[in-house]
Amino acid sequence: MDSISFKDHKKILICLTLYITSLIAANTLGIKIMPFLFGSHLTVAVFSFPIVFLMTDVIGEVYGKKIARVFVLMGLLGTILFILYNLLSNAVPWSEAGLWVKGGYEQVFGLTIRISLASIIAFAIAEYQDVISFFFFKAHIGAKYFWLRSTLSNIWSQLLDSIIFMSIAFLGVYPFPVLVSITLTLWIFKVLMGVFYLPLSYLGIYLLRGKNENQSI
Repeated sequence: MDSISFKDHKKILICLTLYITSLIAANTLGIKIMPFLFGSHLTVAVFSFPIVFLMTDVIGEVYGKKIARVFVLMGLLGTILFILYNLLSNAVPWSEAGLWVKGGYEQVFGLTIRISLASIIAFAIAEYQDVISFFFFKAHIGAKYFWLRSTLSNIWSQLLDSIIFMSIAFLGVYPFPVLVSITLTLWIFKVLMGVFYLPLSYLGIYLLRGKNENQSI
């Protein structure tokens, strides 16, 4: 888009809020794993993280690659700021009245720092790859078939993200077979969740773009 109205600015800020919130939720809550099919394991981040990738696709579809890249940059800055807050919070001394939660706090949020660092590396690589691949498919497939372009870019970027993130965040934390199981099921499930969330993506495009401009998606 050549120009962005005040109304568009508000829409972009709402999308950015959803984007950052989903990213931070994945980084902080993702330490919890739940049982999945055939004795496998799955992190609860699968509920929020697909929104992160789909949001850049939606924003890129409506407002272009530059705005999508700004979202990725804001995600990186938000994660870095969270790490700094986390480091500061863990560094300051404890009051005696709060010692009852010290062990659990340091165990969870100490590991959260590692998760956030893993997220920065995986996020930077995978999200930029998602934006690049989305517009690559758009150039070769055309302006139609958003669902296909989004799914293809999601498959590739989520594979990169899952492997890089899980290796850095949890190598040595979980036994290697468990880590492989979580990584594979995480990738597959995030892709499936991305497909499941596609109607929300179309709704988002509809709300951002307007009724008369949604003929080609």
